[in-house]
Amino acid sequence: MARWRPRHWRRWLIGGIVVVAAIVVGGPFLYFRVIEGPAPARLHLPRARSHTRPGAAVPVDGRWTVAPGSQAGYRVNEVLFGQSNTAVGRTQAVTGLMTIAASQVTAASITVDLTKVTSDQSRRDDQFQGRIMHTSSYPTAVFSLTAPIPLGTIPPVGATASERAAGTLQLRGTTHPVVVALAARRASSTVEVSGSIPVTFSDWSIPNPSFGPASTEDHGLIEFLVTFSKA
Repeated sequence: MARWRPRHWRRWLIGGIVVVAAIVVGGPFLYFRVIEGPAPARLHLPRARSHTRPGAAVPVDGRWTVAPGSQAGYRVNEVLFGQSNTAVGRTQAVTGLMTIAASQVTAASITVDLTKVTSDQSRRDDQFQGRIMHTSSYPTAVFSLTAPIPLGTIPPVGATASERAAGTLQLRGTTHPVVVALAARRASSTVEVSGSIPVTFSDWSIPNPSFGPASTEDHGLIEFLVTFSKA
């Protein structure tokens, strides 16, 4: 019977290390790039509808409510075994009101039901709902406008305007002032608004979202695409 020589053991050991390294590094790469695919694109205004007829729009002054189909969620960069990935969770459980008078937005409030936020990973969702956001005690995130937004000349139907909104963000039982860059477009009977709010987790007493082999940055984005309909 042939005897195993020490160099054979070394070859097996080196080969085993190479295989393990390939699994550790290549596994997450294969999962993120091939199986899971790229993260959803940032929420943004959809392409303008070319069939909108000028002159058919409802007056902008008055009360507007958040319409079904509106979305909000989070975007956080994470690293798993050295591979970068973008974690995205979203929900359409968004409600709110906006009031426009005398060419300015005089009041606005948007509430997101965090208990309905989901991603493509149930394990990540369990962490979000439990340890991270503790939604059983803090089920909502709320943005409230604190200063009017002057609109100047009301844009025509189909035109896009950029505005900045000063307000407060209530998240996980903590409230801080924020300034949000917005993109808005007026349609014949709706107003579409998109934007994002940078969030440093420690400012809102949010625990480090890292779990298991996944580590995340200490900040992320709350992003939204909201459609308002005339009340």
